[in-house]
Amino acid sequence: MTKKSPGLDKSGENQSNMDRIVSAARKSWHEREKGYREQSLKLHPWICARCGREFTRENLHLLTVHHRDHNHDYNPSDGSNWENLCLYCHDNEHSRYLDHSEGGGAEVGDEKKESATFKPFAGLKDLLKTKDE
Repeated sequence: MTKKSPGLDKSGENQSNMDRIVSAARKSWHEREKGYREQSLKLHPWICARCGREFTRENLHLLTVHHRDHNHDYNPSDGSNWENLCLYCHDNEHSRYLDHSEGGGAEVGDEKKESATFKPFAGLKDLLKTKDE
């Protein structure tokens, strides 16, 4: 007969495993981010590439590294896929990207769609005519 640890059942063990997996994934992400962030901060000026806000050592934590092609695994050492953006511009850039990808923005090679043919004010002139005309 095996004894269970006090307070741990099957769901507790699963939760503990999940916590370890999430923790390891976050640690890995932070280590990877630190590597290319440090490289980008050495290569590029401490200025937001969009709004031009300048950063110092005191507020450098507000400067982020943006991947131009949105591929976080593509990190060439020359920094060609990175640009330093402040938190606000970085959030804006990702929102625009998501809006474009989710909203089905115009893609290269899309054929021109027909324009609308409905004319909502077509009969307005007749409706506005007075009886004396």
